[in-house]
Formats: sequence, C-alpha cells, structure tokens
Amino acid sequence: MRIKLSDHFTYKRLLRFVISPVLMMIFTSLYSIVDGFFVSNYVGKTPFAAVNLIMPVMMGIGTVGFMIGTGGSAIVSKTLGEGKRELAQRYFSMLVYTAIILGGLLSAAGFIFIRPISEALGATGELLDHCIVYGRILFLSMTAFILQSVFHSFFIAAEKPGLSLRVSLAAGLTNIVLDYVFIAVFRWGIAGAAIATAIGEVIGGVVPILYFSRKNNSLLRLTRTRFDGRVLLKTCANGASEMVTNLSMSIVNILYNFQLMKLAGEDGVAAYGVIMYVNFIFMAIFLGYSIGSAPIVSYHYGAQNHAELKNLFKKSLLLVCGAGIILTVLAEVFSGPLVGIFVSYDAGLFEMTRHGFRLYALAFLMMGINVWGSAFFTALNNGAVSAAISFLRTLVFQIAAVLVLPLLLGVSGIWLAVVVAEALALAVTIFFLATKKKRYHYA
Repeated sequence: MRIKLSDHFTYKRLLRFVISPVLMMIFTSLYSIVDGFFVSNYVGKTPFAAVNLIMPVMMGIGTVGFMIGTGGSAIVSKTLGEGKRELAQRYFSMLVYTAIILGGLLSAAGFIFIRPISEALGATGELLDHCIVYGRILFLSMTAFILQSVFHSFFIAAEKPGLSLRVSLAAGLTNIVLDYVFIAVFRWGIAGAAIATAIGEVIGGVVPILYFSRKNNSLLRLTRTRFDGRVLLKTCANGASEMVTNLSMSIVNILYNFQLMKLAGEDGVAAYGVIMYVNFIFMAIFLGYSIGSAPIVSYHYGAQNHAELKNLFKKSLLLVCGAGIILTVLAEVFSGPLVGIFVSYDAGLFEMTRHGFRLYALAFLMMGINVWGSAFFTALNNGAVSAAISFLRTLVFQIAAVLVLPLLLGVSGIWLAVVVAEALALAVTIFFLATKKKRYHYA
C-alpha cells in the first residue's frame, strides 16, 4: 500500500517510508567511495590523493542542489499540505529549471578554472596533473549532479521514495561497473574513474527529468511556470542549512588536508580520505533519514496537525539516537576490515588510518541528532535556526577544533576535532529543540 504524507506514522510505517532515501543516500555516496577504492588499489597513492583533494571541491559546488532540494521540498510539501497542488507544481518546476541554469554556469566556470583551483589546494607536479584530469571530467557532469541532489528531496515530496531509490541504484551500479571496466580492465587510470562517475551522475540527474516531464501518478509534475524571486529566496534561506552543512564539510575537508600535509604528509591525506569514505556511508544513514522524514514534517506543519508533529518528533529522536549508538559500536568493532578495503597494501598507512578512524568514530554518537535536528527545523520552514546549527557544527566548531587540537595532541588532535565539534553542536541542537517546542507544538 502506498504511504502518503498525510498518514499517521507508526515506527514501521516511518521506517518503510525513509528506508528508500537512506539507501538512496548510501548509493549516492558510493560515487566517490568506489572511485577511491579502484584508484587506490589499481592506480596508486598519488592519484588517490588527487581524488581526495578534488572531491571536496566538487561536493562543495554540488551543495547548490542540496539547498534547492531541501529548501524547496519544504515549501512544496507545506503548500501541498495546505491543499494547493497546482501552486506546488509551479514552485517545483521553477526550482528545477533554476537548478539547471545554475548548474550550467557552475560547470563552465569549474571547467575553465580547475588548474588555479588545484594549485590553490597545494597540488604540484604529478599530483596537479591528476587533479586537472579528474576535475575537468567531473565538471562536465556537474549540472546532472546538482539535479540529482535536487530530486533526492522532491521525489519524497512527490510520495515516490521508492522510485528515487531505483534511480540511485541504477546510477550507483553504473558507476561501480564502469569503474571496474575503465580502471581495472581498460587501464584508463584516474580519467576512467572520473568518466565512470560522470556517467552515473548523468543517469541520476536526467532520468528524474524524464519522469517528471511526463504524466505520472505522483503529486508533482514539471509544468509551465514563471520565475518567482520570493519563493527562490525563501528556498535558499530555508535550504541554507543543508548548503552550509555540505559546503562547510568541503571547506573543512580542505583544511584537514592542509593540516595533515604538514603533520603526516601524503600518507596523512590518504588516511583522511579513507576515513571520509567510511564516514560517507555512516553519514548517509543520518542524512537519508533526515531527508526522508522532512517532507512528512512539512506536510503536517502546513496542515497544522500538532498531534502528528509530536508523534514524528518523539519517534525520530529515538530512532536517530539508537542509530548513533549502533553505528559507533560497529565502527569501533570493524575498524580494521573497513579500513583494509582501501589501504591493506600498506601496513604503515593501514595502522595510521585505523587509529584515526577509531577516534573519529566517537562522533557518530552525536552526529545523528545534530543532522536530524537541523533538517527538522528546515522542515518547519525555520531556515535561520537550521542554518545556525549547521554553521556552528560544520564550520565554526570544526575549524576551531582542527586548528587548536593538533597543537596539543598532534595528529590525534585532527582525528578528535570532529568529536569535539559534534559535542559542542549537540549542546546547540538541544538548546533550540527545547526553546522552540512551544512555538511549533512538537513536544
């Protein structure tokens, strides 16, 4: 039976609804992870370091899609909850067309300026050459990547999370298969990794366009529309927290790489890359749940259904807390096998990475609550609170920690920086959840 946004959500129904976006986010994160696996094991450490230097830039630019998707789906879902379906479709269409235009502009700019971008990141010599090759190919598919991020949220608002999962599976599996063919069989090196990722992104971005352009049985369809600056600004303000989160992560990743180059050299950058790959999978669970549950919250907020808001708040809080505990235990117990997937060929690098990951993994205890808390306020159309949580968590606290802790603890301080940042952010999240409950009636 199709689950509707207007339904009452039990634990079973809520988990059934969000499982698709969770798996969708996991498969989306496979783009960089699969590239990293094949490049590390088949091409070498220097190309692997190039992937780790360029990927934060690509993810940072791609945050435009997360901003439009999360901010726009909150507005569209709220409008649907108010019973204004045609207006919701016009908003949806305008935001998708805007994403296409912005994607094209960013793609062209990145392709032209990839060399100075790579040099600014500290790449020289062979490392610089690999960065340019990898970056230029990925910038060609940047528009598709942005669209894929946009549709992650809009598929859920359209009550089609299952279709979103199937599109992500198709894109992710295409990337995996082509990575093997281009790198392991054809020996195209880092260019093969980039081409495989680009083709996967095109599938993830174009298929939803084709679906929503035609008559379908979802709540949304691409229609004739007109530009609405007020809605676009509201979308940007509402989705700013998600953009801040992803953009800040990219900026912080670049700073981590700088610090590690000083303290541990190229091996440090490679170790951090492996930790980030595993983190992508764990983080995808929290992001997927937050993206999946947000349109439900927005719908019932628009319908002024306070009882269901309270129900969703209580169940979500318990689920993300439980997931945080489980993921932390799994990370500590299986740190060796997880790290060994990428760097088993180098004993020294393996030990450095495993030690760093076991320290880093403590952050999973708190990360889920912070990610969900920010998305919860986005769903309530309170972009300011959501952005405050995200800005402090992913930028201010992390930058302060990664600059100060290495002075006291050396390389271990870099691995612990995220733990300290998440702990400080947890205090901020709890403060806002406690002080805003009367305004929104969720507790």
